[in-house]
Amino acid sequence: MIEKSPKCWPLNCLLEKHIKQIGRWETESWQWEGVDLSPQASQPHTYFQLLELFKDERSDYRFNLSSNNPKLFLALEFLDTNSAPKISHLTASQATIACYMDTDYLVLSIDMPLPIQAWMEAFIGRHGELIEVRKKKRQGAGRSNGN
Repeated sequence: MIEKSPKCWPLNCLLEKHIKQIGRWETESWQWEGVDLSPQASQPHTYFQLLELFKDERSDYRFNLSSNNPKLFLALEFLDTNSAPKISHLTASQATIACYMDTDYLVLSIDMPLPIQAWMEAFIGRHGELIEVRKKKRQGAGRSNGN
């Protein structure tokens, strides 16, 4: 079993399949019901996944943590119509999960548990805030110099 570390946290994601009646048709939908912060063994309807933090996503984490309701995001892939989904990605970065939104993935979110928020704050504190620095243009670049 993988242990929690300063940059990785093993979680069990609880997914529930719901059958909805729309008119005379039935359709299934999946909902993310929550996470188990200290998974012992796989339980029914839980999916083991590793939440991993990356230094280059620190500004995304800060943006998420500074919102009114910080979220965790999950991208699900369906290999065929009758099977359970496969988790493709678990992240706390809105920019990262946005890559999955216009594709064949189902993107779900839940409120981020407070212990994960504190863990992410500690990660940012250890590595510092990511400040995007832009290089200064060389003088005269992009201007007509009259020659």
